[in-house]
Amino acid sequence: MIDIRMIREAPDEVRQACRVKNMDPAVVDQVLAVDARRRTLETEFNELRHRQKQIGEQIAKADKDDKARMSQEMAPIKARLKAIEGERETVDSEQHDLMLRVPQIPHPDAPVGASDAENVEVRTVGTPRGKDQFGFRFRDHVEIGEQLGLFDIERGVKLAGSRNYVLRGAGAMLHEAVLRLAWDNMIQGGFMPLTVPVLVLERLMYGTGFFPLHRDEVYLAERDEQCLVGTAEVPVTGLHMDEILDQADLPKLYVARSTCFRREAGAAGKDTRGLYRIHFFDKLEQVVLCRAEPEESAKWHEVIIKNAEEVLRALELPYRVVEVCTGDMGQGKVRMYDIETWMPSREAYSETHSASRFHDFQARRLNLRYRDGNGKPQFCHTLNNTVVASPRILIPLLETNQNEDGSVTIPQALRPYMNNMERIVVP
Repeated sequence: MIDIRMIREAPDEVRQACRVKNMDPAVVDQVLAVDARRRTLETEFNELRHRQKQIGEQIAKADKDDKARMSQEMAPIKARLKAIEGERETVDSEQHDLMLRVPQIPHPDAPVGASDAENVEVRTVGTPRGKDQFGFRFRDHVEIGEQLGLFDIERGVKLAGSRNYVLRGAGAMLHEAVLRLAWDNMIQGGFMPLTVPVLVLERLMYGTGFFPLHRDEVYLAERDEQCLVGTAEVPVTGLHMDEILDQADLPKLYVARSTCFRREAGAAGKDTRGLYRIHFFDKLEQVVLCRAEPEESAKWHEVIIKNAEEVLRALELPYRVVEVCTGDMGQGKVRMYDIETWMPSREAYSETHSASRFHDFQARRLNLRYRDGNGKPQFCHTLNNTVVASPRILIPLLETNQNEDGSVTIPQALRPYMNNMERIVVP
């Protein structure tokens, strides 16, 4: 949610933000119309309350006959005040719902584009290998997993339907090893580890910007008005909602591991093979709450991207960083970068991390504030980024490290987490 004053004072700038984010700019005019109604009602309410107070003071001094007359004069004022309170409640609710649909204004340096096809490559790290560059018959992660007994997609589907899986043996160990490596790296980097709920109140989904626009993508426990999260960003960012923090306690640096749930609504027929697009996975998410200063949040944006890159370098995987264009970054973000890891079977860099900067968009929705040096409450800036998500990261790990004899070499950094296993071999 952005500041209503921004919409009042710079409506054209907000309309342009709608356009470049593929959203309907008509919402700006709807907000302004409702805001005008609300302010008119507020003015009338204040004037009537002032008149009511004047009459009340006169009644206290009046004689008996005048008191009766003045009391009759007070009746329609009381009735109108009560009516205005009802109208204001309706208008406030309408304005709130509309404000939830207004986008954050993107950073002026963010690339303008309609879709991910217009994202801009920032840098590449490592040398990717195509399927024909292995010197032997290439096997994708599904074939490798089946031969080595690392996962069982067929039984996963039997248990829970399409886009599900079971990790087995060394596959489950590799999954845990990746997450534990990332966990240790983040703690060493000074981030506070958290274990958080994955079933949360709907307010947190609105507060972090997933509702109302992306409700169809979320698993709902409607009877209890709760939701399964698609990322630990939701409970971690909401950890301090309705609080006023001390500036001296900022930044808050958090990392949380959670199971994540995605309905993948609208993905029918897309990426149906293997572990790329699935309904549940485990992810480490880093979240930063910092002062409301653009240069401060920009600094932390670089830090959380660097943290993710360190994990990918430890895993010895080729990757690239891209800046996400306005049409692909989503409603609440000021600036966004994706990290895409090379996946030989897809013959492409594919998204494994998303690093987002929101400024005060989420904090306003969550009422998440701090007191600045002058004691004045300010809304925090919030940021988040994946540290690593598995089993998607197992796709490049298995495919890149496969050997001609069917085995898979385990990267050096993971071996301490795999009982010093050097290779996963055909059983």
